[in-house]
Amino acid sequence: MHLDLFLNYLKNERKFSEKTVTSYLTDVKQFFLFFDGDLNSVDSSHLREWIISLRDSGLESVSINRKISSIRSYFKLSKREGWVFKDPSQKIKLLSTKKRLPSFFSEAVMRDLFSKIKFSNDFSGARDKFILEMFYQTGVRVSELVDLKINHFDISNNTLLVFGKGRKERVIPILNSLVNCFNHYMHFRKDMNSEFLFLTKKSKQTYPKMIYRIVNHYLGIVSTLTKKSPHILRHTFATHLLNRGAEINTIKELLGHKSLLSTQVYTHNSLEKLKRIYKKSHPRGQD
Repeated sequence: MHLDLFLNYLKNERKFSEKTVTSYLTDVKQFFLFFDGDLNSVDSSHLREWIISLRDSGLESVSINRKISSIRSYFKLSKREGWVFKDPSQKIKLLSTKKRLPSFFSEAVMRDLFSKIKFSNDFSGARDKFILEMFYQTGVRVSELVDLKINHFDISNNTLLVFGKGRKERVIPILNSLVNCFNHYMHFRKDMNSEFLFLTKKSKQTYPKMIYRIVNHYLGIVSTLTKKSPHILRHTFATHLLNRGAEINTIKELLGHKSLLSTQVYTHNSLEKLKRIYKKSHPRGQD
């Protein structure tokens, strides 16, 4: 099955995150548990049977589509390397999915987060507030945040260098309030010897699970929203910018999206707000 080479391909050529690499490998292994045969004997009908079995098991379309993407990547490499004569995944289409509007926090909740919560005046308090401000003011992903290094902050030019998916670089402008958070935090971590910006109390690089815990804890104080993850703060960042007049292409660049289609989902949230304002404001809105 050449899984070791597939792993190297995902990590070194596709530049996928460790989590994505693990998921793709698991998906391919799962297919070959379902299909007990030679690699070159796989055809599109076998893949369709597997997909049907996944649907019958109750798996959602979005999860099945991820598995289809895994199989496509595997057979693309297999064809390139000559392990197979043809690529059976080319005939497999992604399943249609319902578009879900991204959840986000209101501006009132975000004001409460930074005005009503009393962050402790020590390393942990400065770090935690800085992390929350980072998500809300820059829209970075969790993986991007934990990989930030001190020298990625250019406080003289008020910019932040971020390495996104596939190690693609983007520069995000930052506000003075975020620079102040940076300086306050650096005051408490000045004796810690690490190139990474966000650290644990033991001077180790932070990790996604820890960041999730921090975000969930503080947002749980000011919001009853079920989902309180860093990714919701990313949605909040984009939605609030759009509501206040930012152009969709600008938001696309700030978020590091490859396609405008990924960013346009936020226009639905703003459209719903526009509808409510229109109905409330127009003289015939209550008819």
